Amino acid sequence: MKQKEHEHEHAHTHVLADGTVVTHTHGAGHGHKHSHAHTKAVLNRMSRLIGHLESIKTMVEQGRDCSEVLVQLSAVRSAINGVSKIILKDHMEHCIVDAVRENDQEALEQLNKAIDQFIK
Repeated sequence: MKQKEHEHEHAHTHVLADGTVVTHTHGAGHGHKHSHAHTKAVLNRMSRLIGHLESIKTMVEQGRDCSEVLVQLSAVRSAINGVSKIILKDHMEHCIVDAVRENDQEALEQLNKAIDQFIK
């Protein structure tokens, strides 16, 4: 009889210095499973990014100076990198530590692929 996935699971939560909340759930025999619940601080950063992109789109629609548009796009790229670094650092500090402890090669391969995409 197959056990339900939620049986024999345990979860732990971390709160990072920037307020990000991370919850990991590990099930017996199910490999490394985790979920991240980012706090309002991280979501607010992302909302600001979306708003900033919308304002840049409006700048383009209005025919604003290309140099001004490029400066704003550079600011968005920098902000995206900042949010990405928070997520990557958290992943390294928690998920990957757990994956190494559990010899979860798939999680390590996924990290390598994510880093390749992130650094392009």
